[in-house]
Amino acid sequence: MAYRLAADGLVLVHLLFIVFVMGGGLLLLRWPRLCWVHLPAVAWGFSVEMFHWMCPLTEWENRLRVAAGEQGYANSFVEHHVWPLIYPAGLTPQVQVGLGGLVVVVNVLVYGWVWWRRG
Repeated sequence: MAYRLAADGLVLVHLLFIVFVMGGGLLLLRWPRLCWVHLPAVAWGFSVEMFHWMCPLTEWENRLRVAAGEQGYANSFVEHHVWPLIYPAGLTPQVQVGLGGLVVVVNVLVYGWVWWRRG
């Protein structure tokens, strides 16, 4: 039971990290120094999508699920948890590249807006 709860908690942390990568730049309006945490997170999120890497949180969740007697999954967190919410079909490499580009575009726009507001 503890392993299953830990795996479920890790899914929540993983989802919050994705939300932080996509929209965390807005927090700079209140806490500008957060950019030193947010920019590396954006670089990581971009790299995972562009280079089709498996996020270590996904591997960790799989290990916790197996320890709980459940079956882990072979694909990424986005493919397993997020993608089915958006599209019923599988995630293609082209779409992953598009998602990586979306991470950059959204954050360039947010950082530009924050810079404009603070200037």
